[in-house]
Amino acid sequence: MTEFHIQNSYADPDNGQGCLYLVATPIGNLEDMTYRAVRILKEVDIIAAEDTRESRKLLSHFDIQGKRLFSYHEHNKRASGPELVRFMMEGQRIAIVSDAGLPAISDPGADLVQLAIEAGLNVIPIPGANAALSALIASGLATDRFMFIGFLPRERKRIDDVLLQLRHERCTLMFYESPHRVVKTLERIKEVLGDRQIVLARELTKRYEQFVRGSVGDCLRHLQDQAPLGECCILVDGVTDVDLLTHLDTTWWQSLTIEEHVSHYEESDEVARKEAMKLAAKDRGISKRDIYQALLASEADV
Repeated sequence: MTEFHIQNSYADPDNGQGCLYLVATPIGNLEDMTYRAVRILKEVDIIAAEDTRESRKLLSHFDIQGKRLFSYHEHNKRASGPELVRFMMEGQRIAIVSDAGLPAISDPGADLVQLAIEAGLNVIPIPGANAALSALIASGLATDRFMFIGFLPRERKRIDDVLLQLRHERCTLMFYESPHRVVKTLERIKEVLGDRQIVLARELTKRYEQFVRGSVGDCLRHLQDQAPLGECCILVDGVTDVDLLTHLDTTWWQSLTIEEHVSHYEESDEVARKEAMKLAAKDRGISKRDIYQALLASEADV
């Protein structure tokens, strides 16, 4: 967005255009659906949904009938987005919903919002449940400052790159994670950010809602005994002044030789030697060639 623009959401424009409603849906408990959200879904012309099957269940529960459902998700947004904008330009009111929670948060709805604004259309939020904020307010961690990161990348190197940028953040960090990746993510958090206090929240608002509070190591040990189920929110305590003066000025590999450093990655992360050398070089702030030369010298001394 580069142009200056003022949106008066509830002024009645006489331009014949529609608008985009961002409608929050429950993250688990259907009682969290607001009266306003139900009314808006009954009034709009089209409902754009991430998964139309899930949305039909929701509409049926609240007796919302006769609505045109339009599939809009990560894999078709480039084609569907402009079409939805065209409908709105023609005067149709559209509501977008995600599978759970607020659309546009870790969700392709953010792209549709940008398209609608660029087209001069009103974008109106219909607030409701949100997993990250629900987890935060019950976490016991600081709520005066927080940062939402969402899902981390899948690749090991990119995960570490993101976490390294967060090492000095004093605010509470908020992540989303799937149950089959949560252990791996916690291991990377412990390795890069240290054994901080965290809260692992899962199945929020549902029957088996659970908050696991403790250090990263505590939570990892808990997950060894109880397999993770359901989508998770991970909240990580921000860095403290003590951390900045002590833990962050030292490094876990400081007492290791280069050979031991490389072996650590080979054994703990089961990566090839070439990749382990690259990771060790990154930790030490030297080139991979320096690592290679040091290993050659070490082998020659044996």
